[in-house]
Amino acid sequence: MVSEAPPFWWEARGLQSALLAPFSWVYGRVARRIMDKRVRKAVPVPVICIGNFTVGGSGKTPTALALGAAAIAHGYKPGFLSRGYGGGVRHAKVVDVAHDTARLVGDEPMLLAATALTVVSANRIEGAELLVREGADLILMDDGFQSARLVFDQALLVVDARRGVGNGCVFPAGPVRAPVIDQVRHSDGLVVIGEGGGADPMIRLAARAAKPIHLARVVPREPARLRDRNCLAFAAIGDPEKFFATLEEAGIRLAQRRSYPDHHHFTGDEIEDLLTQAELYGLDLVTTSKDHVRLLSGHGRALELAEKSAVLDIELAFDSPDVPGAIIDAAIAAFKRRQSGA
Repeated sequence: MVSEAPPFWWEARGLQSALLAPFSWVYGRVARRIMDKRVRKAVPVPVICIGNFTVGGSGKTPTALALGAAAIAHGYKPGFLSRGYGGGVRHAKVVDVAHDTARLVGDEPMLLAATALTVVSANRIEGAELLVREGADLILMDDGFQSARLVFDQALLVVDARRGVGNGCVFPAGPVRAPVIDQVRHSDGLVVIGEGGGADPMIRLAARAAKPIHLARVVPREPARLRDRNCLAFAAIGDPEKFFATLEEAGIRLAQRRSYPDHHHFTGDEIEDLLTQAELYGLDLVTTSKDHVRLLSGHGRALELAEKSAVLDIELAFDSPDVPGAIIDAAIAAFKRRQSGA
């Protein structure tokens, strides 16, 4: 939809959202009709969809990676299905981490493909069918919850506990992709990441609908190497402030921080600025794995920036370590009921 969310989306409802309300009403009606659509294509393997309520990042990819690791531990051969946002692929393609770049397939698919078989496709059905032909016996779909083109055996909605759904308005008056109550109705569970009260309304809705609510948190890997050092942190993700907060919680001092739109490809001037500021003030550069893989697809000083930047890798830890396996089991059980016609 958009690469950079307007600030008013994440503030109390005001004049801007009110002026856009008629457009949101139309958008919401169309989104509801699409989600209620009954004609969906089924594939002969279980499908788990990891979506979110809003435009922008909320933790879908870390959730997909956590479920992928659980599926592998259970003996399955999972396949990730991604739209490949930010890349240039139009038809279904298997991601090859040795030869593809983020400019071609998107940044998130490059991260997913490091864990398991990954296909990018603007057409979800075409992509799912390619995964099946490639031997996947379980599909983890990163995003696409609202598209309703494919039969899901489990559909999870991921929400950030701090930001929630912003002003709660449907696009373009707010960041919500479809009316919240309809999204909850079509989901099989909620994954709440982090701490805060922003997600409380969604939690109450899910609880009233008897949907499972799973609590999780982002855990940085090996943050000690950056502790007690002055850093320049930069991020072009859906919620850069969440990345900065994770760094500070890990004991990393942020002397400077730079935010850019989600999936942003850094310009020469931006790269020059980051390198110059770090050298001038003696700062260590630190970024996200998504940004790093995007820099690796560049040339010249982009590669220099990638080489000089430390990457704070993260993983998703559920409050109950049994949750990922339970989600996999629920999807398998639903798939078997679907196959038997029950």
